[in-house]
Amino acid sequence: MTTGTPATGHEPVGTRKDYHALNAMLNLYDCDGRIQFEKDREAVRQYFRQHVRPNTVVFPSLEEKIAYLIEHDYYEAEPIRRYPWETVKALYRQAYAHGHRFRTFLGAFKFCTSYALKTFDGGRYLERYEDRVVATALYLGAGDGALAARLVDEMMTGRFQPATPTFLNAGKAQRGELVSCFLLRIEDNLESIGRGVNSALQLSKRGGGVALLLTNLRERGAPIKKIENQSSGVVPVMKLLEDSFSYANQLGARQGAGAVYLHAHHPDIMRFLDTKRENADEKIRIKTLSLGVVVPDITFELAKRNEDMQLFSPYDVEREYGKPLSDLSVSEHYDEMVANPRIRKTSLSAREFFKTLAELQFESGYPYLLFEDTVNRANPVPGWINMSNLCSEILQTNTASTYDTALGYESVGTDISCNLGSLNIAAAMASPDLGATVETAVRGLTSVSEQSRMDAVPSVDRGNDLSHAIGLGQMNLHGYLASQRIHYGSEEGVDFTGMYFYTVAYHALRASHRLAVERGTAFDGFAESAYADGSYFDKYTEQVWEPATARVRELFADAGVHLPTRQDWRELKAAVRADGIYNRYLQAVPPTGSISYLNDATASIHPVAAKVEIRKEGKLGRVYYPAPHLDNDNLEYFRDAYEIGPEKIIDTYAAATPHVDQGLSCTLFFPDSATTRDLNKAQIHAWRKGLKTLYYIRLRQEALAGTEIENCLSCAL
Repeated sequence: MTTGTPATGHEPVGTRKDYHALNAMLNLYDCDGRIQFEKDREAVRQYFRQHVRPNTVVFPSLEEKIAYLIEHDYYEAEPIRRYPWETVKALYRQAYAHGHRFRTFLGAFKFCTSYALKTFDGGRYLERYEDRVVATALYLGAGDGALAARLVDEMMTGRFQPATPTFLNAGKAQRGELVSCFLLRIEDNLESIGRGVNSALQLSKRGGGVALLLTNLRERGAPIKKIENQSSGVVPVMKLLEDSFSYANQLGARQGAGAVYLHAHHPDIMRFLDTKRENADEKIRIKTLSLGVVVPDITFELAKRNEDMQLFSPYDVEREYGKPLSDLSVSEHYDEMVANPRIRKTSLSAREFFKTLAELQFESGYPYLLFEDTVNRANPVPGWINMSNLCSEILQTNTASTYDTALGYESVGTDISCNLGSLNIAAAMASPDLGATVETAVRGLTSVSEQSRMDAVPSVDRGNDLSHAIGLGQMNLHGYLASQRIHYGSEEGVDFTGMYFYTVAYHALRASHRLAVERGTAFDGFAESAYADGSYFDKYTEQVWEPATARVRELFADAGVHLPTRQDWRELKAAVRADGIYNRYLQAVPPTGSISYLNDATASIHPVAAKVEIRKEGKLGRVYYPAPHLDNDNLEYFRDAYEIGPEKIIDTYAAATPHVDQGLSCTLFFPDSATTRDLNKAQIHAWRKGLKTLYYIRLRQEALAGTEIENCLSCAL
């Protein structure tokens, strides 16, 4: 067997050559005032010629390659041995037949540095893009050759892309888990806090980001064992968690990342927010932990009336209601809690609260916002949603666990994990069968759920086993709209967004119904859900959903995409009521960072931040990335997010939201002239338009310098 050791003199992985200079020419206009896209394409070719190919291990045959990777603990054997060898070979032939080429230097660089399997010393590559796709398809196919083949086609065409933890880890022997994110409750006792910290360490080591709910912790100064002024409140727990995430990472491949959520009416809310101030004392300052605030309708209503908002002691609330603060609708119980003398409360100006939110978002981009009542009105399953995740798109119910003094489980509750992957809207619209593309994605993500085991955190395992929850996302909305000469946020752009998500919702539910029939079971709690009584489907069966504009009607007709009719929905409603659906949650739209570059797609469904983006990539330094589908003839359709402004972004997300059972990670962009009043107006607009969450706030001055392309130097002389 030839192991393909590179000849002496070839550069080690990670050094720079001519390809870097070629990529940098994206930042210079040519003498005719045009962006030099061809230089980036040449950079891709040179990157593979100068760096990747000389440092890639070459094997005489596929058989010898797979045998070597298994024998030397690079690949797991089981995902491959589930299939006849002829099927494995056919999948590799199928993948390579696509003739894949990276469209941008950053896409190629991201894959090679962040995803491709390398030798243990990091010096040589053991996989090409096609190999990583097949390894992922084999794992997710779980022995089903037909499903694996469909996954290969969906990934190679770029129609479907699993999220980073799945695409990075699938099939590897030395790996983390395939799950994108985890959400954990913490209850108001030291055992739960200790278990929460331990779980954060364990999950951060194994997989994606971890969010924790702090709403139920008693406030600073609350009694412990009836002795007043004993509790330290939520901030010390935040410090413990921040240190935990800094310590644990996924084999060095991904840094540990965490978020904490607190209810707006928790007495520690202002201390919670103060931890993100730039001038905060180091004893309380939170640098790397993300912050989220749960805001009910009543908070907006109090601000509108210019009244104080009451903050309620979680300790007293739980004693009075027999359930934690996080599991109550504060809007519903607000007046009675205010009137109850046995619940301690403090006052805060509601308008000052929102002003503080905006001030901190100016400083740090935090906190995220979760609109509690909007989320729960739309929730189709039993239970109360009280938190989100690190990127604010996961919205699922949870239940508490109880522990003994040794931190063992007395009763195992249900915490949350989510298995993410996204469709590329432009590629999906070009699919010969959009419904089949959605179904393959749903089946692939369900496979992640079914094959995931989190023994270190039984509550996550139990939640996953009962719910089979997944999060099918979307990316490349701006790229697709621009390719069709439609402005982001225009009437046609918003119209397309609504109808596309409407169509995906139908196919996702149909796929989950088919899984329920095949598995002979529905998700736990289906019988009490809005799916079982049919009310979830009323919005589709009682009104006509069709494009409002002729242009969008043409887009779907030209693509051969059937828009579900009311009769389609009636038939699906009857089938679901009879057989159930397998996945408690189906859709969630994440930010899509690295996977967007791999697929040459604009991130998520928000607009581009720049026509040519500048990223700093380790020792390589600045790397330039042209917006997907951008060319010199359609520049006007790539107004950046700061020019487009928050209102049109909110309107676009509002069109998609009714068709997404979880959330959509929505970042808002503001010009450098924005004020706190502008941020508050956007928050109110988002709430009124029915958005469920808001993710980061970005201001123009936060963008990297140099996003404007410079004139060609030779032209300037």
